[in-house]
Amino acid sequence: MKPIIIAGAGPAGCVAALRLAGQGFDVILLEALAALPTTLRASTFHPPTLDMLAQLDLAEPLIAQGLIARHYQYRDRRTGNIAEFDLAGLAADTGHPYRLQVEQWRLTQLVWKRLTEDFPNADCRFNHKVRGVHQIDGGVEVLVSGPDGEQVLEGEFLIGADGADSLVRRAVGIPFDGFTYPERFVVASTTFPLESKFERLVYVNYIADPEEWLVLLRAPTLWRILIPANPDVGDDVLMTSHEWLQDRLHHMAPHEHDYEIMHRSVYRVHQRVARHYRRQRTFLIGDAAHINNPLGGMGMNGGIHDAISLAEKIARFAANQAAADVLDQYERQRRTICVRFIQEHTQANKRFLEEKDADAQARQQDLRMRTAANPELAHAHLLKTSMIQSLRDAAVIP
Repeated sequence: MKPIIIAGAGPAGCVAALRLAGQGFDVILLEALAALPTTLRASTFHPPTLDMLAQLDLAEPLIAQGLIARHYQYRDRRTGNIAEFDLAGLAADTGHPYRLQVEQWRLTQLVWKRLTEDFPNADCRFNHKVRGVHQIDGGVEVLVSGPDGEQVLEGEFLIGADGADSLVRRAVGIPFDGFTYPERFVVASTTFPLESKFERLVYVNYIADPEEWLVLLRAPTLWRILIPANPDVGDDVLMTSHEWLQDRLHHMAPHEHDYEIMHRSVYRVHQRVARHYRRQRTFLIGDAAHINNPLGGMGMNGGIHDAISLAEKIARFAANQAAADVLDQYERQRRTICVRFIQEHTQANKRFLEEKDADAQARQQDLRMRTAANPELAHAHLLKTSMIQSLRDAAVIP
């Protein structure tokens, strides 16, 4: 069997490579950059994702580098009301009844090290970028540029895990349907102890406000603050203006001194899903297949779920345990759940946080508080927000 080629060494691509290599497949993992990025991107791992990583012996070393977040909160900034959910309520549903707060690059570094040291059937290459894709009978040809020029790699399958601007997706002509939000998000990180400014603050906090909503996430060494930015404010101001950022932070929590800022980034937010997750022997996973706003931490987790699902189906197909239709089942399961649940849920989170009508926001906050206080309703809510329910729903799609 020819090797399986994977474009992109983000969390989804790395997990797919490790899962397939561990099943005995020859794998070529291509990363366009010269090294794995260590920028602040996703930082929340949900319970079922940790269950999957545990099967790959990755959960324990990842947990050792992160923070266990048993609780998360929806806060009404205006009234101070808090709806707090306790993931211990999922103890019967998962081996990891909590969120793990740790930067995604810690996972990719763990996987890359494991692949290069323990799996001779894994060929991991930096500075290699996909330039073109040609589908052939029983396989795929991939034009790749690297340090030694261009070459054509022939593989059994190609997995596009090369991000939102996926060249693999464009090369095989799959549209990326959806929209882009007009506002941008600013993410600032600080070592300042924000827990000294907010009563009962936990590691994961969604703060609704008719004027300006916020998300406060704790990473192992700092707090990450997500702020929506008015479309009229230029990128140069958002990225470089000390005054603008300090004004927003002091509006969040007044302080006698400036907040020390360790990192700052500005990005646009999209809600898009590839029209297809498969075209012949080429598949899409992770951000190449779907992107959404970060409220709920479902993007990276969904990509890892894609990777595990696809690897399982490729293994069944290769072992002659299933007809070729099992490869189509990957799209039916993962794309259906993405459209039906992840996209809808993240958009609903954003609508809740940015609700401009104070009375409507109060009603939504009251509903969340009543949900959190009712064990049965809270359990159903936790199953959805942890992504356990979406995996169960996907599993029954034939």
